[in-house]
Amino acid sequence: LCMLMKCFHSSSVSEDLGCRRGEFSRKHYGSVELLISSDADGAIQRAGRFRVENGSSGENTDYAPGTWHRTDVHLENPEYHTRWYFKYFLGKVHQNYIGTDAEKNPFFLSVVLSDQNNQRIPQYHSILWRKTGTQKICLPYSPTKTLSVKSILSAMSLDKFEKSPREIFHPEIQKDLLVLEEQEGSVNFKFGVLYAKDGQLTDDEMFSNETGSESFQRFLHLLGDTITLKGWSGYRGGLDTKNDTTGTCSIYTVFQGHEIMFHVSTMLPYSRENKQQVERKRHIGNDIVTIIFQEGEESSPAFKPSMIRSHFTHIFALVRYNKQNDSYRLKIFSEESVPLFGPPLPSPPVFTNHQEFRDFVLVKLINGEKATLETPTFSQKRQRTLDMLIRSLYQDMMPDLHKNMLNRRSFSDVLPESPKSTRKKEEARQAEFIRLGQALKLKTTVKGDTTANLATASFCKKEPWESQSFCSNFPHEVVCADSWGQSLLVSTDAGILLIDGGQPSVQVFDKTLQIKQMNVLEALDLLIARTDRGKDSRILVFRLSAVQKDMETKKVIRSKYDCRENKLERTKGCHLYAINTHHGSELRIVVAIRNKLLLVTKKYNSHNTLSSTSLLSSPESPVEEFQYIREICLSDPPVVLTLVDGPTGDSDNMICVAYRHQFDLVNESTGESYRLHHVETTRVNFVAAIDVYEDGEAGLLLCYNYVCQYRKVYPFSGGSPLVQPSAYDFHFSWNQVPYAVVCAFPYVLAFTTDSIEIRLVVNGNLVHTAVVPELQLVASRSDIYFKATAAVSGSSDSSSKEMSSKSSPQTPTAYEKPEFPLSSLEGEVPCKNLYKIPLSNLVGRSIERPLKSPLAPKVITTTTSSGITSLPVMNSLSLSRMEIKEIASRTRKELLGLLDEPIPKTESAQKLKNVSRRQSDPKQGAVRSSSSDRIISSSLEGYSERRHLSTSSDSDTLANREESSPSSYPFQLISVYDEDIIDLK
Repeated sequence: LCMLMKCFHSSSVSEDLGCRRGEFSRKHYGSVELLISSDADGAIQRAGRFRVENGSSGENTDYAPGTWHRTDVHLENPEYHTRWYFKYFLGKVHQNYIGTDAEKNPFFLSVVLSDQNNQRIPQYHSILWRKTGTQKICLPYSPTKTLSVKSILSAMSLDKFEKSPREIFHPEIQKDLLVLEEQEGSVNFKFGVLYAKDGQLTDDEMFSNETGSESFQRFLHLLGDTITLKGWSGYRGGLDTKNDTTGTCSIYTVFQGHEIMFHVSTMLPYSRENKQQVERKRHIGNDIVTIIFQEGEESSPAFKPSMIRSHFTHIFALVRYNKQNDSYRLKIFSEESVPLFGPPLPSPPVFTNHQEFRDFVLVKLINGEKATLETPTFSQKRQRTLDMLIRSLYQDMMPDLHKNMLNRRSFSDVLPESPKSTRKKEEARQAEFIRLGQALKLKTTVKGDTTANLATASFCKKEPWESQSFCSNFPHEVVCADSWGQSLLVSTDAGILLIDGGQPSVQVFDKTLQIKQMNVLEALDLLIARTDRGKDSRILVFRLSAVQKDMETKKVIRSKYDCRENKLERTKGCHLYAINTHHGSELRIVVAIRNKLLLVTKKYNSHNTLSSTSLLSSPESPVEEFQYIREICLSDPPVVLTLVDGPTGDSDNMICVAYRHQFDLVNESTGESYRLHHVETTRVNFVAAIDVYEDGEAGLLLCYNYVCQYRKVYPFSGGSPLVQPSAYDFHFSWNQVPYAVVCAFPYVLAFTTDSIEIRLVVNGNLVHTAVVPELQLVASRSDIYFKATAAVSGSSDSSSKEMSSKSSPQTPTAYEKPEFPLSSLEGEVPCKNLYKIPLSNLVGRSIERPLKSPLAPKVITTTTSSGITSLPVMNSLSLSRMEIKEIASRTRKELLGLLDEPIPKTESAQKLKNVSRRQSDPKQGAVRSSSSDRIISSSLEGYSERRHLSTSSDSDTLANREESSPSSYPFQLISVYDEDIIDLK
């Protein structure tokens, strides 16, 4: 117990939660500049405004000691998560509706009851097709509550109709809706590659280069493989594959399921008579994204996008190669109207690992082309096309609807997979509906118009949001919690417990004290809690050192009646409270009691900070240190409460409150309120208002229903804040209504009842959706803790790998379905586990913790039988393929008794640990993504059959080969290659 409670005395600057949540700045994505190009004589040719990304060099480079900066590379809005109709609808029984809104614009609605990623979580997936684009939402399934078309459209903010929706029964509607979805953009890409010699300043000179240098050829070989165009059957990107009119060869690759064809200037036809090289410009000039490979030193004249005469190309990637250190430098130019897209360039933007550079460039270019489609130039064309297609489809369908209405069935009758109707005609219609849909799905896949099922995903890449097992088989219901150092203080139905993974929980308060909301402030030695409910609700404040002392001395566990001296005055009957996250000069607490706000502060100076002398001299109850400031009256009781720090902290602090249909800002000093945002819907479900500080300036992320809206909050000017809409404001929509939203820049995470939706704050683009059965967010002030259901088998002779794969809410990849669906196994008992997502992984830097772990080096124990050896957590395991085979070979001999001196397990583990510390050659073992990647998926079936055949004696070796126990990472995306599979038997 002494080990559990030590190390709670140091404080750190990183206690400032603004720093803890990461850094939110759009400056990392470049700044807009006016770029002017001139010819050799200095005459101005063209000019244009471009956003220039050159890394963050010179900005924010003074990171604190012990911190590091990194850029996470993700495809934004990946097709596997966004192409809903192809993924969830096509080939399954679903319903389609047609109607017109109040403005007489036609729309289509598609609804399907589907199993969320085969996790036995039924959900309604709904798509609304309109000329402005598609809107997609998930709705929970309830066997007792019927879902109507009107309620779905109301959730999509469509309440008024010129003609009510009618169901379409024709199977051929699937083909038309698939065409509508394809208007979102192609899943395959074509990029231009232009070679520029040192000193070339015009596009005519660049396009006239017949051949490239040796370094340019190496760069092309890095991008992809050289293929012969004649007879090519894959994605051709507009090149001629029959008569060699566009050259004989080209560069092609497959990256994360996307086929990419490169239009290389030196491989396209060259004409000595045509100085403008029209044939080359015809392809590269019509590419949205172009790579410029420029020779020469850094001091030579730099490339500018205005050198290229093209109205179509919006993004230029400038690549320079440095022979001295074998590195590539990258610079991105984006036309001003292109929305921000990631990943931001590292600082400095120099890559010595060529494989990492290739992955970064391809992800950046794919994200860039997707972002360009949202510019006015392309979005207006897409809107006109959608409007034409939808109106044409509406005119074709409406006459048939009057003739071919089968019956007016209730909405939910035909949603299940099995036909409910007993009529043979309806059963035949559904069979034909499924047959046609499956045929369309197969045809689309064969054509290559869909991603190749992520078969070429990253090489067992560890994602930032991967969770770790924190506490297995947690039997209690969690009310609220907060992190205390590396431990977790949890309010449960059995009382208040202090939990640290792998250690027995410690009772802090008994179950008579019911805490509904809490904050642990280690730097201030405070525990703030809201207890009970209704009229008996109070705000209690405790000194953490006193709580720690009680546990160390093993006194009688405190009850509700031992906390009378810890009650703050005037707080009786409170239903909500909030504290300021940036408590640098003072701690402010705003308590909501019905429609009144009570402002309480705690002043503290340098002598009040934590130290051994202050802990000895301070009284046990800190109530007297708090002082009542003022009371503010509102028109309604607030549902959401957030404190916003002003730039000076002197009479410009604000309170954001949400009630009725609006978010208001309240001046703490004067009590005056100002309208921040009005919600234009009939029903409002307020989720959160998160204070965000972009480059030190306050902003608010307002979350309600499916919407997340960012509003810049300007300082008070003349007694009123400037809350008018500005160019900095943006909004995006979730796919499912969250009950909690957490910011961890660059990400924002939405927690629903069965999933975690991860997006980028800077543009709202979707990055990943993790399916987690029976999800409950527990704490998020520092590391993110959540509770989820896992299935644990009762048998003890199964391998640890097999068991751990069942014990975590794993999100299967596109090609991998769980062999053991939840609630389908006999003898399984559902249990709840606590998981943790380290904040340092999300924000991309190693944050100095104000409090270290009170325990010895943590050991994660698998959630299976006690006979399985526990696995120490290893931060990284970088083994080359030869090292893995060597270890496996030695282990095989040891198991067969062929070694004279078998290595003890402890020594073997130590060798593995030593190997893991070595950095493998970045070039070694790199697998190229090419056209041959299409056959990789066939090896995955063999892997899924073999992965569960290892015996219990093999499990130790298999587990040590992993970076950590699979139960530690429930959301890990796994990509396995056949040659890496080692059968130890």
